[in-house]
Amino acid sequence: MPSSTVFSEPSLLKALACKNEERPPVWIMRQAGRYLPDYQTIRKKHSLEEMFRNPELIFEITKQPLDILDVDAAILFADILHVPLSLGFAVTFPGKGGPVVAPTMRSADDFIQISPQPVEEALGFVREGIDLIKKEIKQPLIGFCGGPFTVMTYMTGKKGKKWLYSDPESALEFLQIVTNQSIAYLKMQVAAGVDAVQIFDSWANLLSRNEFYRFALPFLRQIVQAMRGTPVIIFSRASTQFVSEMVSVKPSAISFDWTYSMQEIRRHVPPTIAVQGNLDPELLYAPIPVIEKETTKLLASMEGDPGYIVNLGHGVLPDSPVDHVKAFVNTVKNFSPRKTDSASALPRRDRGHGT
Repeated sequence: MPSSTVFSEPSLLKALACKNEERPPVWIMRQAGRYLPDYQTIRKKHSLEEMFRNPELIFEITKQPLDILDVDAAILFADILHVPLSLGFAVTFPGKGGPVVAPTMRSADDFIQISPQPVEEALGFVREGIDLIKKEIKQPLIGFCGGPFTVMTYMTGKKGKKWLYSDPESALEFLQIVTNQSIAYLKMQVAAGVDAVQIFDSWANLLSRNEFYRFALPFLRQIVQAMRGTPVIIFSRASTQFVSEMVSVKPSAISFDWTYSMQEIRRHVPPTIAVQGNLDPELLYAPIPVIEKETTKLLASMEGDPGYIVNLGHGVLPDSPVDHVKAFVNTVKNFSPRKTDSASALPRRDRGHGT
């Protein structure tokens, strides 16, 4: 009889289910990008528009960090502003000052510019890229979209808060349109084969707590609820300002910045929700022994937590030395956790409690 193959679920998926009993998985936000020489070689030959919209290039760039760093997951190489493309807008990358969305949304008077298209047609190149990736890699693939408020921020030329104050009802209507299209986009990614998704609400740090409750949280909740059955990670800059709010959305995981220690953050997140992060990306400029020391300290502080995922507190910076990034990843991969009861390893007051 042929020998049977024992399938082991990837550590990232186990951690997202808060059931990982081995060393924590590691991946890096923006791991497929500018700090890699292999990426720069491609960039010299192609525009960013080509790189984001060509399935073969999506595949090649997504796969690079797996080959170079041996991380535990891939994240789809895509742009946070694909959803505006599917709403009939042009997105360009002039080289300085970030992406440009045209025409720029300013108020309710601009709603006539919105022309939602089926994401399968407008963003089919993403689906084709995922098809190529899934045929080649063994690691889990993370898909993503931008948080609706963050997408709105880019689509208004980073003047979204002016709209929130001048005409909040139309701003909410616009955010709902972006949310509906984002859900369709994520569902297309899942149908194509991604194993988990992350919502990057990178500009939510611009909002006060009351504004976050009104203009960000309801739409994040809609996306999480719509993606039931698929692990969802939520990330925001200054995420430690909104811990209880993000917990209330009940995602699979929350990704945190470096403002507080991960051990302290964990005290406010129930053990049924995974936590991700949270080293300062600038640590990767430090000498390698310092990187190893600080990474080991973080790992030791979270040892035994079955829902912990190692990452930076934001994306890897474009001039980070590759050897330093490798040192960070290798320190995690070489970490040997003590065999212990995972529930007892959590801080005592967290067991079975919410926020």
